[in-house]
Amino acid sequence: MTPILSLRDIHKTYSNGSISLEALRGIDLDVDEGDYLAIMGPSGSGKSTLMHIIGCLDIATSGRYELAGQDVSTMSEKQLAVVRNKSIGFVFQQFNLLPSLTAQQNVELPLVYAGVSRIERARRAAEVLEAVGLGDRMAHRPGELSGGQQQRVSVARALVNNPDLILADEPTGNLDSVSTEDVLRLLAGLHERGRTIVLITHEHDVALQASRTYAIRDGLLSTLDGSTL
Repeated sequence: MTPILSLRDIHKTYSNGSISLEALRGIDLDVDEGDYLAIMGPSGSGKSTLMHIIGCLDIATSGRYELAGQDVSTMSEKQLAVVRNKSIGFVFQQFNLLPSLTAQQNVELPLVYAGVSRIERARRAAEVLEAVGLGDRMAHRPGELSGGQQQRVSVARALVNNPDLILADEPTGNLDSVSTEDVLRLLAGLHERGRTIVLITHEHDVALQASRTYAIRDGLLSTLDGSTL
C-alpha cells in the first residue's frame, strides 16, 4: 500500500544572518490511508514546524515529502495552495471561522475557492454539517454557537472537499473538558469511517485517542518509549 503521506529525511533550518536554527533534524514518517496518528510535543519541539510542512504551509529545507502520490517538496506556492485546498482538510485551535458568515457559508468557503457551483456548494455543506450533528445550526453565525459547535463547523469545513488527509492542529486547545470529549468523539467517528487523520497536540491524554502516537522533541520524532524513528 502506498502511504497517503510520506516524509523522508525532512530537515528544516531557519536562518537569520549568521544564526541558524535547525527545527527539524531528519524526520521519516509514513501515514497510510485510514490511519489516525497523533504527534505530541511541547513548545519549541519542532511540532508546529512539522505541522506546517505536512500542511503544505511551508516547505522543508531538504528531504522529500509525498502527499497522495504527489511530490510536494519542490512545488511553487501556487501549486501548494491547490494541494492545500483539495487534499488537506484543516482543523485549527482557533476555529478560523469568519464571524459575519453563517455556519453553512463558512463550510462552503473551500468550495468557493475550488470553483464549485452555488447549488452544489450548498448541498455539500448541508451534508457535512448534518454529518457532524449541526444540521439545525446551518444558519447560525459563529457568535451564536458554543466553542464545541464552532469546532464542529471547522471539522465540517475540513470534510467538505473530501480531502485525502485531515490535519488537526491542537483542535481541543480552546475547549472545555466537555467540548473536548465531544470533538474527540467526532474525530474517532471519522476515523472509524475510514478518514485519515494526523493530530498535532501537546496534551498527552488527547494524543492517546489516536491509533498511533509519536513524540517530537528537539526536531526528532520518536515513539513514546523514546526510540527515534
